[in-house]
Amino acid sequence: MKIGFIGTGVMGASMAGHLLDGGHQLFVFNRTKAKTDDLVARGAIYCASPQEVAEAAEVVISMVGYPKDVREIYFGKAGVFKADVTGKILVDMTTSEPALAVEIFEKAKAVSSDSLDAPVSGGDIGAKNASLTIMVGGDEEVYEKVKPLFEIMGKTIAYQGKSGNGQHTKMANQIAIAGTMTAMTELMVYADKAGLNLDTVLTTVGGGSAATWSLTNYAPRILREDFTAGFFVKHFIKDLGIALAEAEKMSLDLPATAGAKRLYDQLADKGFENDGTQALIKLWWLDGKRPDCK
Repeated sequence: MKIGFIGTGVMGASMAGHLLDGGHQLFVFNRTKAKTDDLVARGAIYCASPQEVAEAAEVVISMVGYPKDVREIYFGKAGVFKADVTGKILVDMTTSEPALAVEIFEKAKAVSSDSLDAPVSGGDIGAKNASLTIMVGGDEEVYEKVKPLFEIMGKTIAYQGKSGNGQHTKMANQIAIAGTMTAMTELMVYADKAGLNLDTVLTTVGGGSAATWSLTNYAPRILREDFTAGFFVKHFIKDLGIALAEAEKMSLDLPATAGAKRLYDQLADKGFENDGTQALIKLWWLDGKRPDCK
């Protein structure tokens, strides 16, 4: 199948690579062209714009940073909708706004194509291991057509209902992660201050009812002082902002999520917006180093 992939960053490059390894012909675009070099070296074809990707591919997948980026690649002057997309399927896997997913869906229908919103969870590890969780909104018959591609990139794939529901499910996911990340960070700060052996504590807690994905995957990175981004602080702030805005529309108060966003805003204000989300520990440990470490 001819597949287009727009956005080959931390996660997108791995996801696109799995599709290439699956035997599909791949057309790629990224604003920073160099980030497509590895894929092109493996056989992908570089396109100069999202429009060119859409002209070449049967299924167009996007994985970019912010809703404004999604809008630009679909509705911009060289965007996907400038191409003839009749009969094609458009799949936005960015974590974005539910209303924008619906807008893309309606535009796609108007030009005789289909679209799905299919945000993912799992970070760089999930992308590299093809073990992502993929949450899909749109028409179910279209989902069934694209599902074999999702299965190449992910492990847990679930249809969530109408257009926008994939994004709403991702918001629920991010609300949960906000809690696990703040809990993990405070757990480590508390245990260290109490003089406990952190490795032993993490093994013990991780083997019980407090076990979480964040604890398993991010606590070891903190102990290694590895704050590279599997998922950027700035993107998590974006996600939590969307979740809180959607909650407000539904007259919901989410104080724990709002508290987590405030902490991440503080982290970004200190200059760490391009670190991974595990850098939250830096609000307590200077530069991420435990107080007793030199």
